[in-house]
Amino acid sequence: MTNVFSRLVAPIAALSAFALSACGTGNPPTGPDSALPEPFTDMAVAYTGGVIYTGNPDQPVASMVLADAAGRITDVISFEENVSYVLSPQISVIDLEGAFMFPGFVDSHAHLSGIGERELSLDLAGTASLVELVTRVEAEVDSLDAGRVLVGRGWIETVWPEGRMPLAADLDAVAPNHPVILTRADGHALVANTAALAAVGVSADTPDPEGGRIERDADGAATGLLIDTAMGLVAPLIAAPTEADVLAKLETGASVYASRGWTGLHNMSVTAQEARLMAQLSGEGRLPIRVHNGVVPEAFDLAGARDHETGTITNRAVKLYMDGALGSRGAQLIAPYADRPGERGLSLTSDADLRAFIERAAEANVQLAIHAIGDLANRRVVEACEETGLCAGQRWRIEHAQIIAPEDLPRLSEQGLIASMQPSHAIGDLFFAPDRLGLDRLDGAYAWADLLVEGTVIAGGSDAPVEVGSPLIEFYAAVARTSLDGFQGEGWHPEQAVMRDEALAMFTSAPAFASFQEDDLGTIEVGKWADFTVFDRDLMTIPAPEILEAEAVMTVVKGDVIFRRLE
Repeated sequence: MTNVFSRLVAPIAALSAFALSACGTGNPPTGPDSALPEPFTDMAVAYTGGVIYTGNPDQPVASMVLADAAGRITDVISFEENVSYVLSPQISVIDLEGAFMFPGFVDSHAHLSGIGERELSLDLAGTASLVELVTRVEAEVDSLDAGRVLVGRGWIETVWPEGRMPLAADLDAVAPNHPVILTRADGHALVANTAALAAVGVSADTPDPEGGRIERDADGAATGLLIDTAMGLVAPLIAAPTEADVLAKLETGASVYASRGWTGLHNMSVTAQEARLMAQLSGEGRLPIRVHNGVVPEAFDLAGARDHETGTITNRAVKLYMDGALGSRGAQLIAPYADRPGERGLSLTSDADLRAFIERAAEANVQLAIHAIGDLANRRVVEACEETGLCAGQRWRIEHAQIIAPEDLPRLSEQGLIASMQPSHAIGDLFFAPDRLGLDRLDGAYAWADLLVEGTVIAGGSDAPVEVGSPLIEFYAAVARTSLDGFQGEGWHPEQAVMRDEALAMFTSAPAFASFQEDDLGTIEVGKWADFTVFDRDLMTIPAPEILEAEAVMTVVKGDVIFRRLE
């Protein structure tokens, strides 16, 4: 990664060195002779005492940012200007204490209620082996009343020493009498034990539902693995959350995200109930971050009418699914899976239904956010746009855009499609994608650099709770393109890593554009909202591995400090 890193480090490092020497203690002079010029007398807050990366190419680095009482940026002061710049005593100063401020980082694809649910329920993320998974299940069921259902999420088998997914038989050994339902990290597969399958009548005679698959053994019996829509077969065992449950998940998820430095997220697969409750939380001051919702198709009219919107919540998008996930072999591929030649993935939306959604959305001025992971799923979206002629200029999005045939890469920008991509998927999927696809089909996999060259806007996200949901992991993944311990593997195309300024745009200006908010968000410029993310390290110059050691120290939305790390 030296070639990618070195192209940007030298000029920015020079700016940072000058910036830190110029900012001193971060306490600008005040006094009776320090009154501001007349145009600036309404300023309420000054942020200074560190290096400020604006994301604005005309003024990439600043010494001080001033915002008025309404939370709008009123001035951006350079280090040269700050040498003689003085502040009026009535202006409040927020001292960055040598930290590094950026435009507010926004997660362009996440699931807010799922993030909160992960904090409030059995979280299986980080489970290191099948043995550990079974051990954790055993410990949980020991404390459950007879017949209670155990529900968990977050396992992923790709790095397990056993080299396979869990099966019902594994869970039966420790939980023969409790239904157990454990969802894979990607949300596109789950394992249920025999008690759970029996409770809903899943047997060898149960047919695969449309858009789903019941994994079976050599005798045709269900193994416990349910893929995509087949997961719905065990849904009746999971109690519907109460309104209080949903409120707790949303509020908890927002609080967690603020503490990580996110000022906002693009929230996918949102129900009408969740949209209503988010507006309630926002009105009560309990939803500190900004949210751009992509609602489920059943709530299409909500997006068209822009119901339940607030000053920090928009409901303009509708989320569709073309296929499943690569890890569970639900992603729809042009050629069969290399490690299972009889399968090409699953289609979750027909071409006819997709075209109907496109026509309806264009008429209603609704944004479409279309999940497509496999190369065939992505091609079908592009072809629908080309055939209808309705996508250009709409800022419609392909969510994930993970595997694209190289010849299809230019077609996204030609149709004005935004690639909503999650860099952490690439550094996790590198452990199994070569097996699923074969090395020859990795040319268009997670092809960030190629898409940028073609002029495609890439809005960066995390897909939490599928992934951790850390802006630092996502930024690292985008610029390093290696696993968290530095592994990359054969055929993983290091040239697809992006430059630091490109990564910054993926989480700042691109999300603003992808949510129709570029006039108000995405860069630190006069007139925009004072949304800032502050880290304790300089993401633009430190060696890539050190990005993972950084911490969020402050999160600011609309001029309000919604999180500050206490020493």
